[in-house]
Amino acid sequence: MKRFPLALLAALVIGAVQAQSLTIYASRGEGLVQPIIKQFEKDTGIQVKLRFGPDAEILAALQEEGSRSPADLFWANSSGSLEAATKAGLLLKLPPELLSRPSEFVPSSGLWVPVSVRFRVLAYNPSKIKPSELPASVMDLPQIAKLKGRIGWTPTYSSFQDFITAMRALKGEAATKAWLLAMKAAGAKAYANNPAMLDAMRAGEIDVGLSNHYYIQRLLAGIQEGEYEGKEEDQVKTPTSSNPAAKANVATYYFSKGDVGSLALVTGAAVLKTSKQPALAEKFLNYLLEAKSQQFTVDQVREYPVVSGIKLPASLLPFTEVVGRSPKLDFSKLTDLDGTLKLLREVGLL
Repeated sequence: MKRFPLALLAALVIGAVQAQSLTIYASRGEGLVQPIIKQFEKDTGIQVKLRFGPDAEILAALQEEGSRSPADLFWANSSGSLEAATKAGLLLKLPPELLSRPSEFVPSSGLWVPVSVRFRVLAYNPSKIKPSELPASVMDLPQIAKLKGRIGWTPTYSSFQDFITAMRALKGEAATKAWLLAMKAAGAKAYANNPAMLDAMRAGEIDVGLSNHYYIQRLLAGIQEGEYEGKEEDQVKTPTSSNPAAKANVATYYFSKGDVGSLALVTGAAVLKTSKQPALAEKFLNYLLEAKSQQFTVDQVREYPVVSGIKLPASLLPFTEVVGRSPKLDFSKLTDLDGTLKLLREVGLL
């Protein structure tokens, strides 16, 4: 019987272990990423190494590391960061069979795949204000006299900054600056994150707040653990109760169809050119689009799925209805985060 040299055998074993591991850079929060990662490892036997950080931090790390980067995948919190990675030439082209799985929001570049969708909405206190008193467009929000000093927003939060980037693309720089200044003049109160803003609403500090839809949904559902987007959410926990909806005193207001206040914000993931295991990386992307992963996103995070056949809770509007409210916007228009940050600094919000 022929025997392998011990050194060769050790090399083969090490190679097999390396072949079954992935390194993911994620700007999504641990509350969403970790449960799916653990289930992926259990189902496939592939080990995953994770690095977390905000979108800008992850992008900076990838560009600084260059070809030396150990990362196989970028699981991003926003389409803007994925388009920035596209512009920087960091991503591999994905196969058509993978790109055909989502029903919406697949980029024309074919370099990343959508994973979930959030929508911008207005949270409001129904005991303080009626929907009929709210404007059809977010652009008119600071003009509502009843809301002077009673509006909440989150200027330092990544989704809000994506919203402002979209406003700049759709309405122009001058109109966006005028809106920001009008909001300041209307006494809008800044909060570090959406849970803090909703807590302030429940405490009576404000009557309305610009938010992503799922924060309101989680509050109404009494889901305790948040999907904390990087360090921004500070791992705030929402109190639970036997009847959360009755105690929340928070409801969702949808701006009119096509309004920037109804903007769809897409999360997604991509395979990096530095990947040593692109086939395994694509396997992970396919896993994110499987029914159980998508159902977890709906049930535990209250974001919308990107594949069909996923059951939604009754509290969520049907996907076709809510996606029809979002303005149509080329993802490539959301790459100028630097311009948005500059504008927010100019008006004194950063």
